[in-house]
Amino acid sequence: MILTGCGGTRLLDFPLDAAGRGLNSLAAERQPQISDRYIVFVSDRSGSQNIYLYDAQERRLVELPGLNTLDAIASHPAVSEDGRYIVFASSRQGRTGIYLYDRELSQTRSLTAALNTEVRHPTISADGSTIAFEKAENGNWQIAVYDRSGQPLPNLP
Repeated sequence: MILTGCGGTRLLDFPLDAAGRGLNSLAAERQPQISDRYIVFVSDRSGSQNIYLYDAQERRLVELPGLNTLDAIASHPAVSEDGRYIVFASSRQGRTGIYLYDRELSQTRSLTAALNTEVRHPTISADGSTIAFEKAENGNWQIAVYDRSGQPLPNLP
């Protein structure tokens, strides 16, 4: 798996697990993001496009109860440094949204339900308190910054 980011490109070498319990599998793994010891990515290893979280320190997939659903197509996940929060884009019933999953509570919440526009490419701060994403507004893509509760933060100067 190749990861890119602010620190450049690095190659992570984990063994192939044909059963799909490890980081590398025979399935397509897309959009990996790393934060400290956690790697979050989208994979079709279970027959649908789901989000997976891998703990590189313990070398195992982390359970994400209630995150993946049959009625949604997830993409572009990002994870907080402690692995508690996962933010991702999802398309449900033809509408895109940005969602926040809290591993401690096993709950997913929409951050953009009040927005009537297309959204994409979310990211999350290391402490999980701030989420940024792109939103289409007046024919242009703009950066929106929200807090974890789903409230927009004031524009930065």
